[in-house]
Amino acid sequence: MVKRIYILILITFLVGVKGFAQEKLLNKANEKYEAYSFSPAIDIYKKVLDRGYASADLLKKLGNSYYFNADYKEAADTYKRLVDNYPDDTPPEYYFRYAQTLKTLEDYETSKTVMARFLEAAKDDERASAYKSDTDYLKEIKKNSGRFNVTPFEYNSTYSEFAPSYYKEGLIFSSDRDTGNFARYRHTWTSKDFLDLYKINADSASAKTVTKLGDGVNTRLHESTSITTKDGNTLYFTRNNLEDRKSNKDKNGVIRLKIFKSTSVEGIWSNIEELPFNSDAYSVANPALSSDEKTLYFVSDMEGSLGESDIFKVSINDDGSFGTPENLGNSINTEARETFPFVGSSDVLYFSSDGHPGLGGLDVFAVQLENGSSNDEVTNVGEPINSRFDDFTFIINEDTKRGYFASNRSEGLGGDDIYEFLEAKPLLLGCKQSVSGTVMDKISKEPLIGATVMVIDEDNEEISSVVTDTEGKYLVSLDCNQGNFVRARMEGFIPAEEYLPKSEGEPKTIDFLLERNTVSAGFGDDLSKLLQLRAIYFDYNKYDIRKDSEIEVEKVIAAMEKYPSLKIKVNAHTDSRGKDSYNLWLSQKRAEATVDYMIERGISKNRLGSEGFGETKLINDCVNGVECSSAQHEMNRRSEFIIVE
Repeated sequence: MVKRIYILILITFLVGVKGFAQEKLLNKANEKYEAYSFSPAIDIYKKVLDRGYASADLLKKLGNSYYFNADYKEAADTYKRLVDNYPDDTPPEYYFRYAQTLKTLEDYETSKTVMARFLEAAKDDERASAYKSDTDYLKEIKKNSGRFNVTPFEYNSTYSEFAPSYYKEGLIFSSDRDTGNFARYRHTWTSKDFLDLYKINADSASAKTVTKLGDGVNTRLHESTSITTKDGNTLYFTRNNLEDRKSNKDKNGVIRLKIFKSTSVEGIWSNIEELPFNSDAYSVANPALSSDEKTLYFVSDMEGSLGESDIFKVSINDDGSFGTPENLGNSINTEARETFPFVGSSDVLYFSSDGHPGLGGLDVFAVQLENGSSNDEVTNVGEPINSRFDDFTFIINEDTKRGYFASNRSEGLGGDDIYEFLEAKPLLLGCKQSVSGTVMDKISKEPLIGATVMVIDEDNEEISSVVTDTEGKYLVSLDCNQGNFVRARMEGFIPAEEYLPKSEGEPKTIDFLLERNTVSAGFGDDLSKLLQLRAIYFDYNKYDIRKDSEIEVEKVIAAMEKYPSLKIKVNAHTDSRGKDSYNLWLSQKRAEATVDYMIERGISKNRLGSEGFGETKLINDCVNGVECSSAQHEMNRRSEFIIVE
């Protein structure tokens, strides 16, 4: 009995010691995590996890440590374990990060499923709104893809290079290559050497040679993103919080980032001073200048930030002093990371974000600034600038269309690499045009309450719709980078629409006057007269339905759905060019193609007929031997919808 008691006491003691050891390890890991020392935190968390001790808190912190070190494969595995085993203890933010990591692994289907859980859990989150309003974001990204020719930067190394900025005739960039300290100082976020600023091709003495920017700027801690004025005499750069060559920490023991300013005196950087809105309590980093150099843009997590890091602006006064920093607002900033701003000569703001819909990790986005701010929707610049990896520090010379960016994509030499690019086609920025007006009865001019106004793109897809208010008024917004149809319809009235081509986005007013559907039609009449259809045209020598004609056929389909007893015959015609026999065959194929289109949309084939007339029923004088324009010939390549019962 005594022996059993001793064994029980020993087991209890060993379990207590073991539990105490795990708690001690976790406390140490949490200290590292809170101090942004993610690399050692990962090692400790993994050790605890390997010993069979798991919790929601541990998995959150381990997943985040991987996430902020851009190790998305390990982050995805950890987040999966978190959401599978601890769903009740998983805040929405972790579903978002999990979905982002899955995109970097090109697992878009699972990412979509996880994102749906985020949307359900975070209805008030700006990112949720963005994904809801742009459900097919990959299609939107594709519009701007393929515009760049990308090549690796010839000065990359097996270390990290990123944050290129223009300086004189060359560049300044950041790297953790030969720092000269023999790894004596190593940053615990990544377990890599600290960063310094380097220059290339900036003057004749250093042409084609990578050299450090100078000891006046570089220190034993981080120097990273930078921007110089056009004359090359003033430098703004990011550095760890350093005073009298000693690092300062916040109340949690974290060394924050600050922006410093330096001036060049006879080619030597001197007069280094920190900006007045820096703080020991938050980070200020990643400077960028407006095209007139009167506004400084930067990134911070200061009070008033919406997410993990936001983009701010501050005015630069004539005497060199600074105004009050302003957040750029929620059209640009999200609850996630917005960082690395750059402003082009045409006042387009480029920045990186993992909060806006993208391909995974950080993507590069663009938005047109007006008076230093913007309420426009941001635009993903597309592939190959963006990838499933982190893509950031984008800069461009808008005159030459050449520029640089950095990425941690797998084909690079180092952790991060700089890439050069040539922009071959212009960027399609998020261009929105507001269209408003009133829908009225054509005869009485009375407003039509509850009429539907739709926006339909050139692919005949409905983009949006609204219902007129008590005054018959409506307001819609459309993408002015492409053509759109605005259509008004109401029960008992003939629909009306107007086509709006690409534009600069100026507001448009369209008042619709709808005619009551009192026109009678009977056997032998053309249904297009009742529906006021535009002609159904075909391309020369082709018989497939053109995109601009699909909308007209859809109107016929709508009429047949409304009147189930209605039957029609499609008559198709050609122009006079080509052999008569061939044209007869071609017109028959066009009639059949139109019928097949309607059958695919659900109209019974028993209600449809088709006949081709070739060139036997021309509607103008463009017969054989008569010279006509392309437009005149096109008028004969048409279809008609004849009521047969």
